[in-house]
Amino acid sequence: MDKNKTVIEALGFCSPIGDTPETVLKALYQGDQSGLKKRHDLRFNKEVYVGEVDAELVSLPKEFTQYESRNNRLLQHCSKKISQSIEQLKKQFGKHRIAVVLGTSTSGIAEGESAFQHFFEHDVFPPSYDYHQQELGNCSRFIASFFDVTGPCYSISTACSSGAKVFGSAQRLLDSKICDVVIVGGADSLCQLTVNGFDSLESLSDGLCNPFSRNRDGINIGESAALFVLVNRDAKANDIIVAGVGESSDAYHISAPHPEGNGAIASMTKALTAANLAPEDIDYINVHGTATPLNDSMESRAIANVFHEHLPFCSSTKSLTGHTLGAAGAVEAAFCFLLLNRKKAGPLPKQVWDRELDPCIPKLPVAKGEESIVVNHALSNSFAFGGSNCSLILSKVKGKENI
Repeated sequence: MDKNKTVIEALGFCSPIGDTPETVLKALYQGDQSGLKKRHDLRFNKEVYVGEVDAELVSLPKEFTQYESRNNRLLQHCSKKISQSIEQLKKQFGKHRIAVVLGTSTSGIAEGESAFQHFFEHDVFPPSYDYHQQELGNCSRFIASFFDVTGPCYSISTACSSGAKVFGSAQRLLDSKICDVVIVGGADSLCQLTVNGFDSLESLSDGLCNPFSRNRDGINIGESAALFVLVNRDAKANDIIVAGVGESSDAYHISAPHPEGNGAIASMTKALTAANLAPEDIDYINVHGTATPLNDSMESRAIANVFHEHLPFCSSTKSLTGHTLGAAGAVEAAFCFLLLNRKKAGPLPKQVWDRELDPCIPKLPVAKGEESIVVNHALSNSFAFGGSNCSLILSKVKGKENI
């Protein structure tokens, strides 16, 4: 046994490429972009590709009507996979010892948009609208109410690092003995505000995003959700643990990253130190990889600086799901979990791009979905506006078959 590690007890997720391990892994290996859909109702006066969840998202139960939103429907969909674990842990520790920490950037903004449109047309808000639907804390309060747990409950909204930073917050809650269990994750849903906000920054791609290419021209916005159940306990062979979380805030610019990736270097270095790992131990990096000129330039420099001659395979899964903003860190951690949970060597998530290297940035070994790799340690990067950075390392505890 490995003493007192943050163990992932259960996971549920919902993404544009599926909501089961089998469908998601298949899509990751094949580079399936069918989750990226062309929409005409989100970007003002222009069509846009977005990552859209096509799973059936049923309405919330009647007693949770005040929480009704697409964002919370995504979370409800994820909750099915963790409900059994939560009920067992409630019996073991009590509901007051279970915390909820979720990341989001949109919450119920889409419902707010519809409500204001109704107001402009009828001079009154629709009866179903409640301002609390779009508060950032709404998703965490919903999950706490849904599972009837009463420990600490809050949301983190640091733009695109939100869904990763929840893991650091959870570890601090567990290490300080404030609680025994933390439900963490993130959710973001499609809405006009984010699509047109990024359009105003000239950060949207006019087609499908093209990470790390010399021809990259911006992101595709997406939606997704993921929920993890974390517990500090003795780790057994083949458990998957949160091995290290590295956070930094370089505050270089309100929306642009430091050109040399100083904050990204700091977050990756801190994650490696927390996990007691060397760069050569990392088997795969799920890069932030937004396909914007500034991010990909910065991130490739930062990875080259940290890993030097030990560069592992890397890929941006945003070419399959779109950039899911506040949920990205959580759903991309879920992808890493699936790789770690395999029983044998296999491919890595395929990055879909035109393979035209940018001669102005360091070359990364981009995964093609053809590799045969045993993944024991995976790093996931999430970088956000204002220089809010988070790097997350998930590891598989060694057993006989993976030593």
